[in-house]
Amino acid sequence: MYTSDLYIIKGACMVRTQIYLTEKEKTGLKSAASAQGVSQSDLIRQAIDDLLARSGEIDKDRILDEIAGVWANRHDISDVRDLRTGWRRRPAR
Repeated sequence: MYTSDLYIIKGACMVRTQIYLTEKEKTGLKSAASAQGVSQSDLIRQAIDDLLARSGEIDKDRILDEIAGVWANRHDISDVRDLRTGWRRRPAR
């Protein structure tokens, strides 16, 4: 059974987790964190955030490539420019 505790750290709600590292990874992490003046936890979170940002961009680009032109041959949908001609502009403030 997995249980988690929530913690507020640096103004963010965090879930405590545990990971296993090799001795080489642990030593490298400790050295890198010390060199950058941050905690090992901060360095791990930064790496995870970077990984998620990169994978999100890759997924977004892949999805856009897959859906490009899906409505190109649809004749039952009006051209968006025709639809927009009837729209009223917002009144000026």
